[in-house]
Amino acid sequence: MSSTPHDPFYSSPFGPFYRRHTPYMVQPEYRIYEMNKRLQSRTEDSDNLWWDAFATEFFEDDATLTLSFCLEDGPKRYTIGRTLIPRYFSTVFEGGVTDLYYILKHSKESYHNSSITVDCDQCTMVTQHGKPMFTKVCTEGRLILEFTFDDLMRIKTWHFTIRQYRELVPRSILAMHAQDPQVLDQLSKNITRMGLTNFTLNYLRLCVILEPMQELMSRHKTYNLSPRDCLKTCLFQKWQRMVAPPAEPTRQPTTKRRKRKNSTSSTSNSSAGNNANSTGSKKKTTAANLSLSSQGLGAIPNCSLNPGRDGDLCHSTAVTPSGQFKEKH
Repeated sequence: MSSTPHDPFYSSPFGPFYRRHTPYMVQPEYRIYEMNKRLQSRTEDSDNLWWDAFATEFFEDDATLTLSFCLEDGPKRYTIGRTLIPRYFSTVFEGGVTDLYYILKHSKESYHNSSITVDCDQCTMVTQHGKPMFTKVCTEGRLILEFTFDDLMRIKTWHFTIRQYRELVPRSILAMHAQDPQVLDQLSKNITRMGLTNFTLNYLRLCVILEPMQELMSRHKTYNLSPRDCLKTCLFQKWQRMVAPPAEPTRQPTTKRRKRKNSTSSTSNSSAGNNANSTGSKKKTTAANLSLSSQGLGAIPNCSLNPGRDGDLCHSTAVTPSGQFKEKH
């Protein structure tokens, strides 16, 4: 079969100028194709070293993997770090899966300065189960990947949001057990929850506890300390970071002095204004009393916390020219 321009290994007859470079540098989803091939090469004898090498080849050192889905008891969201990613993929196969691969359709790519983002709204995770029965599970959802824009082009963030799933049983198996109602009842039950096995779900729940302990594990592996000493050291360092005062800039005292001067001047201005207002109010009160006394009425303010008849807090008593007292509100 002759190569076409759509082939990633296509070489143009017009010279090297039209030739494509490394295939996955142009199409990031080619890395998913390579990852599928690596997963297919897995054997039953693949140990932790094989899974660590797999994660090192396709994931950055600070990569994160996030799964979002909805179970019977509500929505779930699990995020694990780079050290827990190899174990996540191995639990998929420990749950009875014999084959795992991802299919991306109509994905969109966006290029940034140091990364490439692939957004695929029609992603399907296909798992082939050999036990407890032969079943093909198609888990559909949205997959968002962020690759580093370099020669290795490894995954930095992986976010798979599961929408729905389908479990497919071959007709030949149904025909073989058509007369056995117990087997048919077993075949009618789901073997996964939202396309994930119980092994994987239990591991994700465990990661909620394991993820915060990664610092302790790393310190134990690096310095060969006991778990209690690792915990003490981590807590002491976090306490130091919380207690340590922040670095103050050199110009900060100068700004404070200026603020104090401004506040002093504004305080003096406000106090002068208040004095002037109080003096003016006293003058107005005196003038009002003089005008009232010239008419034969003297106003005697009488303020109380107990409200008057109309609910006012302050009322006054006026003296009439005949010497009788009269309340004014």
